[in-house]
Amino acid sequence: MSEESGGNKRIPPHEIFIDYSGKSDDELREILEELLKEESKISYQRRILHGKIDLLRAELVRRKKEKVKEGKSLFTDEDIRRLSEILAGEALGMTRNDPTMA
Repeated sequence: MSEESGGNKRIPPHEIFIDYSGKSDDELREILEELLKEESKISYQRRILHGKIDLLRAELVRRKKEKVKEGKSLFTDEDIRRLSEILAGEALGMTRNDPTMA
């Protein structure tokens, strides 16, 4: 949150509790419009990210198929070592790869 002049804190619309009963119809429409614009921006960013994720996954699959055609292993010794470390950590209760813990 950034601070505006006079020491007042600017709170994003999604973090404000709105007392709907004290707002006029025009104020409610304005708040709704702001929130819909914000949702639209976030939705657009999400679609862009998902597109990038899909492209990266497709490229990785293409490369793996190419390796198989060349008779190469899909997994390197480093891949196996890393997977072993991850699984060993999870067995010990480590949650370093848990995205909900970030």
